[in-house]
Amino acid sequence: MSLQWTAVATFLYAEVFFVLLLCIPFISPKRWNKIFKSRIIQTIALYGNTSFMVAIAILVFLLIDAFREVRKYSVTEKVDLTNNPTAIEHIHMKLFRAQRNEYIAGFALLLCLLLRRLATLLSQQASLMASNEAFKKQAEGASTAAKKYMEENELLQEKLRDAGVEVPEAGKKGAGPQEENKNLKEEVKTLKEELDTTKKALQKSESDVRAMKKQAENLTVEYDRLLDEHSKLLASSDKKSD
Repeated sequence: MSLQWTAVATFLYAEVFFVLLLCIPFISPKRWNKIFKSRIIQTIALYGNTSFMVAIAILVFLLIDAFREVRKYSVTEKVDLTNNPTAIEHIHMKLFRAQRNEYIAGFALLLCLLLRRLATLLSQQASLMASNEAFKKQAEGASTAAKKYMEENELLQEKLRDAGVEVPEAGKKGAGPQEENKNLKEEVKTLKEELDTTKKALQKSESDVRAMKKQAENLTVEYDRLLDEHSKLLASSDKKSD
């Protein structure tokens, strides 16, 4: 085997090894994706497309050359070489080598394409698995939020019923969830406004009570002062009459 075909055969064996390595079941696509995104692989991938196209071109050229050699030495049926058995053996040997080289180049080309496709599919599968997990977490979060919202909505309806506010039933026709929530929000807003009004009135009443209390205290003090003066006047008038 010449040097070029030895290199092609070595390349073929390496491709078989990497294809089998990528097909190992206990290595997950996520792990392969991490390996593909490593610094070394990324550095190799910078020149990967060019190297891949060069390798494909070389293998195609060698495959065409091997196919030409096969056609060249497939002349045993057309040429009568019965009188020269050494030439027949030589042609058969050349034909065997050409066919061998044809198979080596063909399988090397096929595995090169297959290897690239496997790496692409593993990366895509890892990305899809990551997206699936993200969508699953997002769906679980949305489901939890919706459940919490429904519980808060039911609790709000119960509070409104306790406050004497008529709440439409969820099963009535013509009232969708959005309209029902809008009505509930309006009723809650009305109740808050009434509560604020009541609070303001209560604060005003408390202020009036405090003012009246203070005024009553002042009146009491003034009344006590007037009683003292009246007592003093009575005492002075009694002394004058004596």
